[in-house]
Amino acid sequence: MFTGIVEELGTIEAVEPLADGSRLTIAGPVVTEDAKHGDSIAVNGVCLTVVTVGDGRFTVDVVAETLRRSSMKGIAPGDRVNLERAMALGDRLGGHIVQGHVDGTAVLRGTDADGLTRFDLPQRLSRYLVEKGSITVDGVSLTVVDAGETGFSIALIPTTKELTTLGRREPGDEVNIEVDVLAKHLERLAAAQLAHQDHGAQGRSGDNGGVRETR
Repeated sequence: MFTGIVEELGTIEAVEPLADGSRLTIAGPVVTEDAKHGDSIAVNGVCLTVVTVGDGRFTVDVVAETLRRSSMKGIAPGDRVNLERAMALGDRLGGHIVQGHVDGTAVLRGTDADGLTRFDLPQRLSRYLVEKGSITVDGVSLTVVDAGETGFSIALIPTTKELTTLGRREPGDEVNIEVDVLAKHLERLAAAQLAHQDHGAQGRSGDNGGVRETR
């Protein structure tokens, strides 16, 4: 579990192809201070497991499903990435509850006249967004300014631009998106409840009120 508060900008040092994915070597002196094998580190919002660690760098394996669903498929040596260690119980929740389970990607459209940064987002994900709700973009916890059917906008403060990859993104770039997990749970629960009510209504429509039919 993470908070969406980026701890440092790391650098991809190597990308090694594997049979079912790839292995990344990432330089990150801050997040490796107390990291060990098996720990979780979010890389551009993707929760990955540390394989090896030492000398201010660590390696992680990225499986095919993650490559398919996220921007990790285009990662290359020299790329900068947002890094965050998993939160500990008792830590301040500076952002919001972030799982590190990327739902898909959005495309940076650009900055409008009001200074808002806008992204195009598939409708299957945009339905989970609400004005002033939370969203995770490349592992950064942000507040939605406005939410439409095919996109959304955010307001980036100078600190976020300076300390994360979002200040280096260009129009057309792909970013990782994680929507609020509570919205997904509520949708599933509501769908089950509506289906149950609909089934009950259909059953009642065939009920003759308990009157026995005679011929």
